[in-house]
Amino acid sequence: MRFSIVIPVYNRPQEIEELLQSIVDQQFAINFEVVIIEDGSKIMSESVVDNFKKQLDILYLSKENSGPGDTRNFGMQRASGDYFIILDSDCILPKMYLHEVYDALNQSYTDAFGGADSAHPLFSDQQKAINYSMTSFLTTGGLRGSEKAGDKFQLRSFNMGISKDAFLKTGGFSKQYYGEDIDLTFKLWKNDLKTQFIPAAFVYHKRRSTWEQFFKQTFNFGAARPVLNKMHPNTAKITFWFPSLFIIGFLISLVGLCFNFKIGIAFYTIYFILIFVDSLWKNKFVSVAILSVYSSIVQFLGYGSGFLRSIYRLKIQNRSVENTFPEMFVR
Repeated sequence: MRFSIVIPVYNRPQEIEELLQSIVDQQFAINFEVVIIEDGSKIMSESVVDNFKKQLDILYLSKENSGPGDTRNFGMQRASGDYFIILDSDCILPKMYLHEVYDALNQSYTDAFGGADSAHPLFSDQQKAINYSMTSFLTTGGLRGSEKAGDKFQLRSFNMGISKDAFLKTGGFSKQYYGEDIDLTFKLWKNDLKTQFIPAAFVYHKRRSTWEQFFKQTFNFGAARPVLNKMHPNTAKITFWFPSLFIIGFLISLVGLCFNFKIGIAFYTIYFILIFVDSLWKNKFVSVAILSVYSSIVQFLGYGSGFLRSIYRLKIQNRSVENTFPEMFVR
């Protein structure tokens, strides 16, 4: 089993430098290659990549912009390995990452795997807060990193792997800008191919987002989910509604205050306190705990409003999936 690490890049030479250095630092003796694909970048990473060519087996490619999923396919089609590891450029690998993946696949092989994300101690308070809201059981139910998922773990493209055989069998990622990793997961399952979660194969995910960018990102995640449910019938879950119900419930609670009905707002207050305490226990800083409450609210508002918009367009306006969320699809 030979790994090919496939990394799409778009205008991020500084990030790719940090990721490549973490790959150089891997405690892994088996030969592997790194495939970097510029997805129509205007700020190229070639000079950065050149600095690592003596230390790593690197294939550096460039193409017109067509989105992350199609760019990953482009890289996998040209990779020489038989198992592809897909990473986002804003990740940093712990030193034992490749060892953990290799060991897990040798013990229990699956045609695809996913790993979790974590916050590095040197990350900013905002980065740590966003990481908390995206990974905490209190905010996502632990969906992004759950050992209970077994062979039904839904892959996330910032940190995942897929065998060459599975790539050829499924055709890889669809040509869409959002939800392409979830779509690939469903295609794998339809072809009777298993996925697994490897807890030790986590990455430090920097997420250098402003609050506005984070809201937009989660909005797009929420908007994509009903479209994916439509594309893949019988995959919808009641839990997908939770962020939207959070918004609706909060608005009802605010209205209830006008009539001296305080139970609803008391529930939300307790919930926010739990988030604060949990984040404080995990991150050890009051500033991060406070921002974790804020990032959780932003996440719920973004995902929930995006989800409701797509539901309205799909169910009420009876639009096609392409017209429900046009930005999701590559033209």
